[in-house]
Amino acid sequence: MRQVDQVITQRLDSGVPLVGSVSQYIIAAGGKRLRPALLLLCCGALGYQGTQRFNMAAVVEFIHTATLLHDDVVDDSELRRGRATANAKFGNPASVLVGDFLYSRAFQMMVDAQSMRIMQVLADATNVIAEGEVMQLMNMHNAALDEAGYLQVIRSKTAKLFEASARVGAILAGASPGLETACADYGQALGTAFQVIDDVLDYTGDAQVMGKNLGDDLREGKTTLPLIAAMQRGTPQERADIQKAIETGDVSMLESVITIVKKTGALEVARSAALQEAQRAIAAAKLLPEGPHTDCLITLGSQLLERNN
Repeated sequence: MRQVDQVITQRLDSGVPLVGSVSQYIIAAGGKRLRPALLLLCCGALGYQGTQRFNMAAVVEFIHTATLLHDDVVDDSELRRGRATANAKFGNPASVLVGDFLYSRAFQMMVDAQSMRIMQVLADATNVIAEGEVMQLMNMHNAALDEAGYLQVIRSKTAKLFEASARVGAILAGASPGLETACADYGQALGTAFQVIDDVLDYTGDAQVMGKNLGDDLREGKTTLPLIAAMQRGTPQERADIQKAIETGDVSMLESVITIVKKTGALEVARSAALQEAQRAIAAAKLLPEGPHTDCLITLGSQLLERNN
């Protein structure tokens, strides 16, 4: 990961000072670097030690960072990873344009791998992520969204880049179609579980630990699995209250919504859904050759449910 960070620093270099300032600001904020880690772990599990793994790991982090910059503008977010978002610090226009720069820089770097297959996977993933963002936008303040619609959004918006990161690791390693599919399945399942737990934390987490404001999902009118499950299990009045909160984005209703979510067992329903996805990820990882990298992938799947940020 240190070598990936070196590549990131080198490739953020731009003759336009504002590009460097905004890029460095959001990259330096840290983050979990899960997507590049997945790519490196899949490479390691399948025996690939070439330097392109660092380049491609930086590519997926750039794509992810570009989506964050655009996300925060769309959601009008003010806090990410415990500090002001780039749009709050530099303004919306700068955030959008630097997000565009990171996308285009990522595509420049993809060419270095000289693999049409990798370019196809990452180009397709970027397109699906954009579609997921638009689907989410269309579903804002839509209390009628069901679990299938919710899963479609998060598998596009979040899980797709996890899937692509793991698949690219397998492609770099020249893995068989079966092993490539196992890596992709692992990434998709892990990414889905990751997002479900993220949505649970918006109603149970600690704002200081998470580095973002609790209730942001409600303010933005996002109908996530905890709310869907609560509406399915609550009384008509509780269902009406949650529906009103989603449709209005009224954060003054957050405490009452949290009470309903906890009372109806909706959090357990969401955690159970995340557990199923984590188990699916672990099963896929067990198809890879035995070794420390595969062990790490399995451990990552099992520990994901314990995250608090």
